[in-house]
Amino acid sequence: MTSNISSRRLWVFGAIAVAAIAIFTFLGAPASSQYNSGSTYGRDPDGYGAWYAYMERQNIPIERWQKPFEKLSDRHSNGRETLLLRVYRNLRVSSLSQTETEWVKKGNTLVMLGIMTPATKAPFVTRQNSPVGEIKIATRRRQTRRETQLLGDEFGAIVWETTIGEGKVIFASTRHLAANAYQNEPGNYPFLAQLVATGDRPILVDEYIHGYRDPEVLEEQQTATLTDYLAKTPVFPVLVQALILLLILISAKNRRFGQIETLPTPQINNSQAYIEALAGVLQKAGTRDFVIHRLGKEEQRQLQQALGLGQVPVEPEILANAWAQQTGRPAADILQQLQTASHPGKLSDSELLGWVKKWSSIRNRFFS
Repeated sequence: MTSNISSRRLWVFGAIAVAAIAIFTFLGAPASSQYNSGSTYGRDPDGYGAWYAYMERQNIPIERWQKPFEKLSDRHSNGRETLLLRVYRNLRVSSLSQTETEWVKKGNTLVMLGIMTPATKAPFVTRQNSPVGEIKIATRRRQTRRETQLLGDEFGAIVWETTIGEGKVIFASTRHLAANAYQNEPGNYPFLAQLVATGDRPILVDEYIHGYRDPEVLEEQQTATLTDYLAKTPVFPVLVQALILLLILISAKNRRFGQIETLPTPQINNSQAYIEALAGVLQKAGTRDFVIHRLGKEEQRQLQQALGLGQVPVEPEILANAWAQQTGRPAADILQQLQTASHPGKLSDSELLGWVKKWSSIRNRFFS
């Protein structure tokens, strides 16, 4: 009896382990990592791809900057003022480098979204009035020091600016000011467009800080990396390594250690071993509810995308209705799966295994 229970638990956690591998692989991919958060290439809720497309539809000249900041003065050296927009994940230090300060002093503008200002007693979600429409803000962080406020409330500034020489720097305490998630809000996109599009000047969006590089920059960096390595490598360790390698080759040639014996290669199923190991770790760590929740979210994302609803999470009822319309099957099937993921509670091993198998059945029927 104990053996059967242990075997059943192993199968349950093995199924969870397989799903966890897929989820963690997806979460670890660059597309959903920090690179696309705030990037105009990003299509996730915190990306800026929709706002960039909005600017292009408004016929506002805008382009992506994928080179180091030091090359910015060489790029626009014809005397025209330039604006550079940067969207950070969370920037704790808002002070500029010496190079950035000198660049701003010449009359250029630097816009920095995502500055980590102190949290206040403001509601997390507020709607700010502006001449271009109501703006949705989802943060309690405010700038409480005296600054030139461009957007804010009684708790402090949300967007503010400061003058340096002939130029200025504009800060925002939220990185989601014009993120993809807010494209249906009336004022968010126009407000940021108004901030950056004042005057006849080039508008650049810094994609270099998100890991994107122009081809010539990649070539320069690869060449510099190899040159630096060769320049910094001491000669003596290289000679020692070469001597050791030579001695190994001589020993192998002379067969000083006897004839080579071929050892049988054990047949090991690496995938099975890895899954069983991961299942054991998850079971001992007590992360069952967490894995169920993440698995449910990933299954919802894949099903939603297959149904043509995009990747921005929608309400479970909307997803279930779309499923019912396209497959002819009851919407309650999907709602029950999603509710189990949100509130796993105390599922028995057999119930959990049935839940995992049902997701597999949904994928096989719909995606095949």
